[in-house]
Amino acid sequence: MSDEDADAPRTGDDDPYVEVVRAVGHENVTAEHASTFELTTDDWLTPAGDCIVGVEADRTPRDFSTEFREACRDADATIEATLVVDAGDETFEETITGRGDPDLALLDDRSMVGRTSDYTDDERTILVDGDGAAADLDRDLVAALADGADLTLRLAVEPGE
Repeated sequence: MSDEDADAPRTGDDDPYVEVVRAVGHENVTAEHASTFELTTDDWLTPAGDCIVGVEADRTPRDFSTEFREACRDADATIEATLVVDAGDETFEETITGRGDPDLALLDDRSMVGRTSDYTDDERTILVDGDGAAADLDRDLVAALADGADLTLRLAVEPGE
C-alpha cells in the first residue's frame, strides 16, 4: 500500500480523526467475550471466536491514515468505537469508549480488537481501557449480527489536550 492510498478519504468527509470499517455478521457471532470485541477480514467464524462481531471487514488498522494512527498513540486520547448494525427493518447502534496508548501499533492487516484492559502487545489493538466488550453489547444487536446483518464500525479519536 502506498502512502497515497493510506491518506485517501475514508468516510466521505475529510476528518483525519475518523475511520470507517464495513463488515457483516455471521451465524456464529455470539459476542460472549467479556474483555474484547473484534472485527476480522476473514470470511468465516468458528463458535470459538466469541469476541468477533463482524467478518469480511473491508479495512484493517494498516489501512488507517497516518494522522489517525498517531492520534491514537496519545495516552490522553479518547477513542470511540460506534457499531451500527443495519438489520433491514431495524438499526442498532452502540458505542464503546476507550483511550489511546503510545504502544498502539495499528498495523495489522487482518483484524482489529478493542480491549477493556491496557494490553497493547500486538498490532491489532485499536483501543484500550474500553468501557465495554462483546459481552456487553445489546443482545438484539448481537442477534441481528448472527443473522448476517451489515455492520459499520466508526472509529473516532479525540486527541488529548
